[in-house]
Parts: sequence; C-alpha cells; structure tokens
Amino acid sequence: MDDYLNKNRQIQLFSNLDPIFPSTRYQGSKAKLVDWIWENIADLNFQTFLDAFGGTGVVSHKAKVNGKTVTYNDLLKYNYYFGIALIENRNVTLSASEIDWLLDEHPEIRYSSFIFDTFHEIYFTDKENKWIDRTIANIYNLRNVYKFSLALFALSQACIVKRPYNLFHRKNLYLRFADVKRSFGNKTSWDRPFDEWFIHFINEANRAVFDNDKQNRALNLDAINIPGFHDLVYIDTPYISNKGVGVNYHNFYHFLEGLAGYYTWRSQVDYKSKHRRMIPQYSEWNDKRSISESFDRLFDRYKNSIIVVSYRSDGIPSEKELLEILKKHKSKVSLLYFGQYKYALSKNNESKEILLIGE
Repeated sequence: MDDYLNKNRQIQLFSNLDPIFPSTRYQGSKAKLVDWIWENIADLNFQTFLDAFGGTGVVSHKAKVNGKTVTYNDLLKYNYYFGIALIENRNVTLSASEIDWLLDEHPEIRYSSFIFDTFHEIYFTDKENKWIDRTIANIYNLRNVYKFSLALFALSQACIVKRPYNLFHRKNLYLRFADVKRSFGNKTSWDRPFDEWFIHFINEANRAVFDNDKQNRALNLDAINIPGFHDLVYIDTPYISNKGVGVNYHNFYHFLEGLAGYYTWRSQVDYKSKHRRMIPQYSEWNDKRSISESFDRLFDRYKNSIIVVSYRSDGIPSEKELLEILKKHKSKVSLLYFGQYKYALSKNNESKEILLIGE
C-alpha cells in the first residue's frame, strides 16, 4: 500500500491548477451531460448560480470553473458534505501524511463496531466492514470541515464502486463472489482493496479543489426554502418514470447517509428490512400524485430568476405538462433535447434528456 500511496501523492501538488471533477458512478449523475447543459446556458445573463438539487455537484463545479458564484444545495446530508468538499472549499486538501493517518488504527480512538455488527453479509465482507468502521471513526476526528468532507467523499465513492449496481438497494454481497458469467459490474473494481480506492478518490477530490475568487457555499435545505435571490436556478429533481416509479436516492444510498451521521445511525435503521435500510422518508419528488404541484410551487418560488430544468422525456410530469407549468411563471420558455441518452439500469431506449429554460 505504501508504494501505491507514494506514486499517487504528486497529484495533490497540482490540485488547484487544473481542477477536474472526480469520476463517479452515482445514479442520475449529469457528468456525461454537463458540457451539453453548459453550452445551452452559458450565454444567458447570470453571475449567481443556484444548484437546487445538487447531487454529485458536477453541474455546480462546472459553474464554479466558469467563474460563477455558486450555491450548491441538497437535502441529503452526504451530498451536502460533497458540496462542502468540492464547491464551497477554496483550497483545503488532504496531505499524504493525513491520508496515512486516516488509514491507521490509533490507540487513543475508541472504535465502534456498528457497521460490522449491523451489516454482516449484506454489502461488504466482515473484514471490509471492520475497515469502514475504523476509517469513518478516524474521519470524524478531523476537525476541519473541509478535510472531513473530502475524506467522507472518498470513503463514500469507495463504497459505491465496490457495490454491484453501485447501489445499496438490496442484500446482494454474494454477487461479488458468484462464479458466473456477468453482464454487469466489474469484478476487478469489487476486488480492489478499500484502502486503494480510498486513496484514489482522495486524490481525485483533491484535484477538484480550487478557488475561483467567489464566495461559494453549500446548503442542506429543502429546495423551496433556500434563502436569497439567484440569477439562475438549475433544477434537477429526482425522476419519476411514466409508470410512476421514482428514483429514491435516500433508499439507493442510505448507507452513505448513515456514514454522514455515523454516531446517530443506529437509531435510524429499519431493522425489519433485510438490507438494513434507513427508516423511509416521504418525498414529494417521488410521489406521482404530488409531483406536478411540487414543480408548480418550485417554479413560483424562483419565478424572478432564470429557471433551467433537467428532466427526461418519458417522465411524470410529461415534457408537455412540465412545459405548461413553467409557462405559467416565465414568459419565454425553450425546450431542448440531448437525444437518446441511456441511463444506467434503464431499460427504456426511447427516453431523451430534456432541458427547459425559462427566462
């Protein structure tokens, strides 16, 4: 491991000169679409940019690279910390010695066995669960919020990459070790040790950190309650298919949400579920009965800003209905298509990414 660490250290020396957003396998990420999105909004008149459903932060990071004052927001706590690490953070990175410290066991730290005890044979091996328990405890001993957030980001990404389907939606550790022909996943990634992935993602996160001479910030609020005025508001809500099935990020990534609140996680687990999810939380953005009204209220809240919406052509509400809702609040509305962009795990080959712009 020392050789691996040593040969990757020098990446950190260049982290502020050439900011590159980290790779991610996050469901619904706009990483492959962000250049197209930016091409279609770059000429609009705005300096302040609100990413109301920030997710991975890839669109916020693009806005930051282009000199905008960025407010990143997400209701999920782990995403909020990603925003702290990659958007709000101006110049704080994790050094090689700090990475070494995070990967060691320290006699002065009292380690919990919560993950080892709770998630036996669900997501990771017992050895890996012990490693996560130790590493997250070390991360919580980082007193700088930016260092904490960078380390949490790296740990979360390491957990995602070692999961079949990159999700925590079911108990399926056995898939990593089954001797069968696979049409999904990457066994090499699954078998790569956690500490190597952790170092890999810290280096990627370090390289994304830079100062664009603006006062950027990250928030953890309901999108409709974000204070202040923003020239442009970018909206990328969870998606509901035309069959009424929503993308529930809380369910898909509850393990990461648990890591972001490690010492209170125990009280939030649904112990009746086989995969030890967190107790479900209602979201209007996953409810086909309320989604149209939710969009209407959100557009009304930001009617004085340029509104940009990412969605899919086959969703609820439909592109036609979404267009009509936006026209209630904005006098000029454009609808753009990326084309037949296929999302991971999606079986719908007809779906198109759409971008609505209300001015």
